[in-house]
Amino acid sequence: MKVLKGSCLCGAVTFETTADPQGVSMCHCRQCRKQSGGIWSSAYVAFRDLQIRGDVQWFAASDAANRGSCPRCSSFLFWKAHDENTISFSLGAVDGPTGLTLEKHIFTADKGDYYTLADDVPQKP
Repeated sequence: MKVLKGSCLCGAVTFETTADPQGVSMCHCRQCRKQSGGIWSSAYVAFRDLQIRGDVQWFAASDAANRGSCPRCSSFLFWKAHDENTISFSLGAVDGPTGLTLEKHIFTADKGDYYTLADDVPQKP
């Protein structure tokens, strides 16, 4: 059983899962670009399968979901839809190799004009 572990920049918030992450994606939406400073890469697991340690600051960025970050270093770590039992976590915050493969680009209609998507991964506007 593989354990995937991650943390924020300062280490005050950590997370881990033994579940098989799904939905490996790179999000190009305006909110993710603003909060992360670029493209936000993530995967999701069932909420019950992600153990989070430390205090997470939750922000209701929309009526649909909350975004979770470290209140100390401001690392953007989690995205949780109100009506789903899953939680997305930042792949950039994972410690070491993930062993995962990108499945899709999402919200590509909102992507920045300063880069091109030059791979063959499916795109969802």
